[in-house]
Parts: sequence; C-alpha cells; structure tokens
Amino acid sequence: MYPSPPPLGEPPADPALRRILEAAGLPTTGYYRATAGWVSRAWIGEDYVVRLNTDERFRDAYRHEAHVVALLTGSEIPHARHIAHGDGPDGPWYVSERLPGRTLHEAWPAADATTRRSLIESLGDTLHALHHVPVPVGLLPPWLARALSGGPWPAYHPPVVSAMLQQVDAARQVSGHDPSLLAEVAEWIGSRLPLFAADDPVLVHGDVHGSNVIVEGGRVTGLINLAEAVAQPADAELDTILRWCARPQEFPPTPRERGLDRAALSEVPRWLRETYPELFAREQLRERLDVYDMSMELAIHAHHPEAGVRDVAQERIARLLAGCSHLDDLHWSAASD
Repeated sequence: MYPSPPPLGEPPADPALRRILEAAGLPTTGYYRATAGWVSRAWIGEDYVVRLNTDERFRDAYRHEAHVVALLTGSEIPHARHIAHGDGPDGPWYVSERLPGRTLHEAWPAADATTRRSLIESLGDTLHALHHVPVPVGLLPPWLARALSGGPWPAYHPPVVSAMLQQVDAARQVSGHDPSLLAEVAEWIGSRLPLFAADDPVLVHGDVHGSNVIVEGGRVTGLINLAEAVAQPADAELDTILRWCARPQEFPPTPRERGLDRAALSEVPRWLRETYPELFAREQLRERLDVYDMSMELAIHAHHPEAGVRDVAQERIARLLAGCSHLDDLHWSAASD
C-alpha cells in the first residue's frame, strides 16, 4: 500500500528521478515510492518502475536486460514491458511498466497453502515457457563475460560449468588456499564435465527467487530483474531456486531485510517438480545440481573480497566433495534421480 500521495501534479522530490523521467520522455509529475535493492535505487509509480544502477561493476546490466526483454516480445511469458533505458549523469537507468501485484517474497507469508501452491504452479508454467524462447548462442550478462575474460567477479551466479577449471586456477592464487583440496576439486570437476557435453542451452533467468517474481491473485504476473539472464541448460535454473528454498536467509530483498522462513518454502521444490517435470527429468540430476553448486562456491572461494566468506565457500566445497550439500535439507531430494 502507498502512503498518502502528494498533491496531484507535484513533481517527484528526488532530482535523479526527475532527470530519468525527463530523459525517458515521461511526465515528471506523479507519485513514486522510493525503494532500494542490492545494486540499485528504484522508484515505483502508478504506471512505471524506475531503476538507477548504483554499482559501476554492473554498468551494462540494463542494456543486457533490455535485450533479453526484447526476446520475450510477443511471447506468453509475463514480464514487465521495457519503456526506456539509458546512461545519465546519475548513472545507468531503466524504466519499465509497473506490473500488477507485489513480489512473491512479500506475498508468501500471508498466503495459505492453496494459494502458495497456485503461485508455484504458475511459476512452473512461466519457467517452462521461458525455457522455450529462442536464445542467442552464448548469451551472457556483460559483467559475467568480463569476469570470464579475466576481469573482476562482482557476483557469483548464474553457474558457468565451462569456466570451472579456470576458477580452480584462480583459487590457487588466493592466499591461504588448500592445494590438496583444489587438486581434488579439479579431479572432481573433470570426472563430471561429460555430464554436460550434449546440453542444449535455453534462455535461463538465472536468479529466480522471491524478490524477482511478481504475483497477484494466485498467479505470476511477471518475472523481473532479467539482468542475469543467460544461455544455459534449463536445469541451471534450479541452482538458485533450490538454494533459495534451502537457505532463504541468504536471499533477503535488501541487505537490511530478512529472508523468508525455510519451513514455509519446504513444499516449493515438490510443487515445482509436479508442474514442470521436464525441469527435473535430466539423467543424473543430483550430480548436475552439485556441479552447479560447486561452480558458485568455487567462484566465491576464488574471488570474494572477504576472507570469512571465502572460508565458508571452502567449507561448502569440502562438503560437496564428501557428497553433501544444501539439497540434502530439502523436502524434495534429487538423490534418487
């Protein structure tokens, strides 16, 4: 719910917002509610959502998102229509239409079990449609392409299996690394790469969790924040979804907020599997999911600036080598696949 808006016709108070609206050719009047994200500022109006990138490392993110949204034009996939994007004195900006509803994260706590199941069934149908959109070969977010070429790693998902041995080499340059552990990791990866040899990449959102799905009335009204979208095997989509279900505390809407309760998400994997069984139908799915997980933890261990975070990633890598991961804690388990 919005607080009481200012008088009709009064311009937004934030000068950065006014400059973006002007650059987009939109009216510079109307009420907008300011919000914050992990790497952006945002303003939600009655008809439009305005975002301003505040992290230089993701400077090309909105250009990539506009390209991905264009791929969805004419499809049945619910998404926020692109209005305009550009680069201004305050940084890169993006304007999209405002979708009806609120985020899945916001709607979930008050929803009953029937509504929750309907929401996940709608999400499954939406992802099925997304994964059938023609995708350019090699589609990558610009920050990820730069990272794979030797640049900094400002984020650690979506997983990129083909770059995993490269990340082992990068981890070997980190002070305090465990040479024997990394040697075991390299052998572990090499024995599993053949699992991905015959993959056909599809359009994968890459960051599906509660804050990136808009819902209303028991259905998904849109996937948002497509700046991480990538050409990958369809089951790579499960990497973030299942991690969100197992470790929701790691997925708050903003750094100052809290994630959902894990118990409240316990049925999500099963409902999703029943709605979109093809997503779970790959042979040796558990092994593939473990590889995706290793890809992210290895990137964190090799590139995260905080030693404590790198240490946690190293512990999780050791658990993966021992055959254990967050997947063991889910109501649905891929262990039988």
